[in-house]
Amino acid sequence: MPIVSPHRLDPLVDGRQSERAMRVRRGVQRLMSAARVALLPEMPLDSGRRADLVGLTEKGEFVIVEIKSSVEDFRVDRKWPIYRLHCDRLYFATHPDVPLDIFPEDCGLILSDGWGAEILREAPEHKLAGATRKAMVLRFARLAADRLQVAEWAANPYMTGLPEAS
Repeated sequence: MPIVSPHRLDPLVDGRQSERAMRVRRGVQRLMSAARVALLPEMPLDSGRRADLVGLTEKGEFVIVEIKSSVEDFRVDRKWPIYRLHCDRLYFATHPDVPLDIFPEDCGLILSDGWGAEILREAPEHKLAGATRKAMVLRFARLAADRLQVAEWAANPYMTGLPEAS
C-alpha cells in the first residue's frame, strides 16, 4: 500500500504561509534532510504555539527553525523566545532579500534560496531537561504517525472516513 497520497491533501499548509516562506522552508528541508535531521513542519507545542519546523537529529537533539520571510514578519512576531523551551537549538531561516542583522546573535541563522540553504551561524546549544525531551519525543512521534496514517488513508480507495489530521 502506498504511504504517500497522490491527491492534494496538505494539512501542513494552512494558508497562513506566504509563497516566499514556503520557498525558504523547502530549502531548509533539503539542508536538514542532507544532514539526516527528521523534520515535521507546523508542529504544535505544549506551550500552545506552533513551530514552523521541528527537527530531530540522529543524536536525539531537537532543533526548531523559525522562518521569517520579511523584516515585518520578524518585527510583529514576538513568540519565538518561547520556542527555546522546546529545543536544544533555535534557528531563524530567511532568504537573501531580508537583512541578516535583524536576527538575534544568540540564535542560529540559516539562509535559504528555495532550492537549498546554508547555516550562516550555528545555534548555541541549550540542553532540554529530561522530562521536556521525553514529552517532545512523544509529541514528535505521535504527530508523525498521525500524519502518515492520514496520508495512507487518503491513498487507499477502500478506506472511508479519514481520521482527523493533527
